[in-house]
Amino acid sequence: MHAWVFPGVEDGLDHEQAMEQLRGVNRLLVDEVMSTGAVVAGRGTFEPANGWGGDHHDGVPIYILSRHAAPSWAADWPAVHYTSDLEGAMRAAKVAAGDRNVLVHGAGTAQRALAAGVLDELELHLVPVLLGEGRRLFEHLGLEQRELDRIRVLEGEDGVTHLHYRVRR
Repeated sequence: MHAWVFPGVEDGLDHEQAMEQLRGVNRLLVDEVMSTGAVVAGRGTFEPANGWGGDHHDGVPIYILSRHAAPSWAADWPAVHYTSDLEGAMRAAKVAAGDRNVLVHGAGTAQRALAAGVLDELELHLVPVLLGEGRRLFEHLGLEQRELDRIRVLEGEDGVTHLHYRVRR
């Protein structure tokens, strides 16, 4: 599912080597992600990724939504902040990011941010893989209809379509 962003990993390349393989539209999108000024994610995204070693990219602050304290292996990482307050995390991330965007990682975190009205834009990567199970991105949003304005659609390599929307207020 993530082969578009990590080409060659299935063939034994490490993360750094895979990033060197990226080209074209997919590279443009990854570069945009890596230019964000802060990250907000849930435990279910952060912890299985081993916390990105405490640095998602360029030392930007990482806000992890959790009802639990940081695990011992992540407790001393200065960029990582565990909190149960979604709106507080989004405010802090936006301040930390300054004029750059905030990267929101994970379906559950995106759902909560969208439902709370603190998500300004959505960047969706439509991958040509059908899954039988998993967390649905647009569940649990409540009854209120949310309208989106399309900002761009880009056709990436390997059949990926990148969709970017602004959330209407």
